[in-house]
Formats: sequence, structure tokens, C-alpha cells
Amino acid sequence: MTAYIDKIGQFEGQEVTLRGWLHKRRSSGKIHFLTVRDGTGFIQVVMSKAAVGEETFHRADHLGQETSLIVEGTVRADPRAPGGYEIDVDTLNVVGESRDYPITPKEHGVDYLLDRRHLWIRSPRQQAILRIRHVVVDAVRDFLNSRSFTLADTPIFTPAACEGTTTLFPVQYFDNETAYLAQSGQLYNEANIMALGRVYCFGPTFRAEKSKTRRHLTEFWMVEPEMAFATLNDAIELGEALVVAIIARVLETRRQELETLERDTTSLERVQAPFPRITYDEAVETLKAKGQPFKWGSDFGGTDETVLAEQFDQPFAVHRFPSALKAFYMKPDPDRPELSLSVDILAPEGYGEIIGGGERLDDLDELLARIKKHGLSQKTFEWYLDLRRYGTVPHSGFGMGIERVLTWICGLEHLREAIPYPRTLNRLYP
Repeated sequence: MTAYIDKIGQFEGQEVTLRGWLHKRRSSGKIHFLTVRDGTGFIQVVMSKAAVGEETFHRADHLGQETSLIVEGTVRADPRAPGGYEIDVDTLNVVGESRDYPITPKEHGVDYLLDRRHLWIRSPRQQAILRIRHVVVDAVRDFLNSRSFTLADTPIFTPAACEGTTTLFPVQYFDNETAYLAQSGQLYNEANIMALGRVYCFGPTFRAEKSKTRRHLTEFWMVEPEMAFATLNDAIELGEALVVAIIARVLETRRQELETLERDTTSLERVQAPFPRITYDEAVETLKAKGQPFKWGSDFGGTDETVLAEQFDQPFAVHRFPSALKAFYMKPDPDRPELSLSVDILAPEGYGEIIGGGERLDDLDELLARIKKHGLSQKTFEWYLDLRRYGTVPHSGFGMGIERVLTWICGLEHLREAIPYPRTLNRLYP
């Protein structure tokens, strides 16, 4: 019977077949202790010369790290073992040998590891991060699906910018046309809500920012829910509830992985809605009071976000940014038109923005004026303008970066560990 390590407790006392890779090995006289992983976890298998015979025992003397194996043996409870179980080996077969594995237990530089990312992801730490990532994605989908949102995927090839023309990756689209890799599914989401009411898209997005900070990737995954007949406050409340649901799922199902990462979960356990909320104006006053050289009308940098986060012990929302800082489609505050009905939700502990969104501009004439002011082609956006011509409604939504959220949850130093194969300013390999 084939068993997986994460469910091994179900087979106590039974003979099982385990298929995996050798993580490490040590010997003590006539016993080999092999740590084997199978993608769901790690377990120690105990191999005695008396049980397997001289030839098989001797062959295990020379097994290299990451050799692939098929082990047959009996599951035994052992409270001293990680996970509480071990396997006593009866037979061991080598599937694929591994010699001189390049990532050893010694310290390696980041560039060395990133050049071998296809191997680095086999390590316990990286596996833990990617398993938590899976749970985050699962929690997002379950949350939105349970609230009557419909998944409506949006194009990756787009004819125009969504949030700014300076951060686009151009792509030759057949003979005489240039397309761009999507910065966001936002505009198409707005079309989809007019058909489906509540929608979300979930996929890769691309930003050609020449940034080297620990909070930026050129390719990342983003979930973007959008709602018809919704206000800024509706978007904030949805974002709060989504973050709370994600954290609860991770704490419920991935405690062991958080322990592997040595993540202090105290701050995660404090997360509950509603989050503290401050205006952009209040944030500026806080930064000035803390000695930050910040000018009203500027966007927050990483240091600014960290200083603001020191005031809170859980995520917090900053709303009503200057309109000049936000995309052309963001609705102005009717009481102060120089401000937008926008929001950023920032993580505590200095991890920065995890959600950005707000209420969209639903008036045709105002949107036409914005397109002209931003120097955009009206012809390119005619389809988008149709949404205001044929049954426009107040609507709002946001985008949440999966890697940003995962970096905070896992307590990582850099986003590059939060995605299987990171793409940064100077890295396109492997």
C-alpha cells in the first residue's frame, strides 16, 4: 500500500510503500537512519542490517543526497521522532542515483541558490513556504467562491496600460501590432461585473519597474475581486474579511510549516476585523511627527510604510490618497476632489502594502476628462467607456498580491522566496 508522509499516522502498524528522495543519512553500527521526503513531509526510516541483509545495507552506505528511493516497511509510532512516526525498512530500491548534489547543509550565497532555484525548492524551508502558498491560494478561492463571486479570468496580452505607461512589458503581437503584458485585470473586471455582479480574476501580472527592493518582483500573482453596486467602504470590508480568512486557514492547517520557518505567530493570531483605519492626511501627520522627511502628495516608500506600521499590531488601512497618486479610473472624493476614494491595506511588522484598491469612476464625462488628462488614447479605451454608456453603476474592488501576503505570513526577508521561480530586475533564470 502506497502511503504519503503527511498521512502516515493512518497506517500505524501496517506495511507500506514510501516513494521519495533521500534528504540526509547517518549510521550507527549496524543501523542506517535515513531521512526521506516525498513532497508532503519528512520522515525517518530505520534500516537494520539484520532486516534487509548485507547487500542492501551496504548499498545504503553510499547513497547520495537527493537519491530517489522506494522503501517498503512497517510504520511505527515513536514520540521522539519528528511527526511522531518512523518506518522500519524491509526493502529499499534505488530509482535514480544522485551524486555530488550542489546544495549541501553548509551556507550558500543567495545568488548561488537562486541560480539553482530548481534544486533549492527541495529544501525544508522552501517546501514549507510553497505549501503555505498553496493554502493561501486555496483560502482566497474558497472565500470568494463562498461569497457569490465568479472567477472570470482576464487577458494577459492587453492593448493598453491599466495603471501607467512606464511600467509595461511590450510584446510583438504578430506582424504590425504591439501588445503589453498585463499589469492588472482591473479594467476587464469592470466589464465582467456588468455581466456577473461580483467577479474576481486570479493570475500572473507584470510590472516593468526597475526596482531592486525586497518588496518587488517583475512577475507576481494577484487576485482582484470587483463588485457592482459597491463603495469604497465595501472594498475595505471585503479586504479585511479576506485577510482574516487567509490567516485563519494558515494557522489552522500549516502550523508545522510555520515552525519550520521559525515564524513567531503571535502577530498573526492577533489579526481580526475591523482593521484600524487612518486617512492619508493622518498618515502624513504621523510620519512628520516621527521625523520622516515626507511631503504631502508623495507616495509612501518602504521606510514610510514601516514607520506607519509601528503604530499598529495588526494590518491597517490607509484611505483617500491624493488623486494624482492613483490610476485614472479611481473615483474622486466628492467632498475633496483632490483626493481619491482609494485604500491601501498594509501588513504589520513593516511588510508593507498587501492590498490596493477603492471605488471606480463611474461617470462617463469625468472618465473622458481623466483619459485626456493622462494623455491616453480615447480610441483604445472606447470599449471601457462603453461600460459608462450602457448601465453604469457605482463599483469597487482591489488587488491583493499573493507574494506580499505570503512574505508577511512566513516572516520572509524578500519576496523572491514567496514564488517558485522569481523574476526580478536582473534575474530571468532558471
